[in-house]
Amino acid sequence: MTVSFPTFERLKTKGLGAYKKGDYVTAKTYLVEAAECMVEMAEAAKTPEARRQHEEIACELIGLAKECETRKNGVRPGRRRDREKEDDSGSSASDWIVKDKPDIGFDDIAGLEDVKEDIRLKMIYPLQHPEIAARYGITVGGGVLLYGPPGTGKTMMAKAVAHEIDATFFVISPAQVLSKWVGEAEQNIRKLFEAAKAEPTSVIFVDEVEALVPRRKSEGSTVMQRVVPQILQELEGFDRSAERRLLFVGATNKPWMLDEAMMRPGRLDTMVYVGLPDPPARLKLLEIYIGDRPLADDVDFGALCDRLEGYSGADIKNIAQQAASIPFLEIVGGGDPRPISMADLQSVIQKTPPSVATSDLMRYERFARGDG
Repeated sequence: MTVSFPTFERLKTKGLGAYKKGDYVTAKTYLVEAAECMVEMAEAAKTPEARRQHEEIACELIGLAKECETRKNGVRPGRRRDREKEDDSGSSASDWIVKDKPDIGFDDIAGLEDVKEDIRLKMIYPLQHPEIAARYGITVGGGVLLYGPPGTGKTMMAKAVAHEIDATFFVISPAQVLSKWVGEAEQNIRKLFEAAKAEPTSVIFVDEVEALVPRRKSEGSTVMQRVVPQILQELEGFDRSAERRLLFVGATNKPWMLDEAMMRPGRLDTMVYVGLPDPPARLKLLEIYIGDRPLADDVDFGALCDRLEGYSGADIKNIAQQAASIPFLEIVGGGDPRPISMADLQSVIQKTPPSVATSDLMRYERFARGDG
């Protein structure tokens, strides 16, 4: 998304206005959004000086947003030195680190058995059997990249991994990183990994990881020039013993946009392709998304599975929703109640092409072969 200076000014003005009124919740929201705009403008700046100025403004806005959080909690911010000491203690980490214990396992994911087994071999078995892994020199933990078309369930796969090994799931988005870490990237990345290492077993998950660790250019953003090396350093610093079981999982639809250094041994050296759903997966997805709805006797799941080859899980969910809306709208418009028919589903499929183009699939194949 391209932002403009008027958009930034509007968000900043609203944020400062809410701050002066004592509405710190609203103020924080607008100030963070304004900072995000300024970060994007810094990325697009044509000169190093302009980038530096934009980044400094973003830092100031993030600092004010943090003051809003402090004031919201009823604590008046002290001198800058006191706030820095508070940050160093790690007390602010909970503002942006999201921890979870997922209840989604592999049994909840439709099909893709080859992908699951690949993940078990590379990620789960060494963690579940550390003594055997140690005997054969198999490392525990590390970095993993899940890549493939959008809507194929990469996030669910990452959650399932955390569930299968009973790990604490740390969820970080690039948007959080870029809005929260401007000016203090290295320190906060360190806090994230320290928080993860404090758990018996943990998974750090970053969706759209290419936005966080993009290919670096000599004239790129000074923010990313600091962020990328720090993440690489943390990945290389993994203690892969049984006592420090930590996985870093990145998911991406565009693996070719990742910094090449991330693909070297000791970093995201395990790559798993999560492709479009196979026939068993499509069947289970149909059962999940339309199985509990009123269906006509002519609905043939087998025929639908064949017809939906090349569609993603997100596509199938959307088709089910659109097909269900056809009789629903008829009924609310005064028609007689009726179930979802095969004709409804076929009509929607006819109007809805797959979201993933054949050219995109070919590019994933080239990437898997190492052709870029």
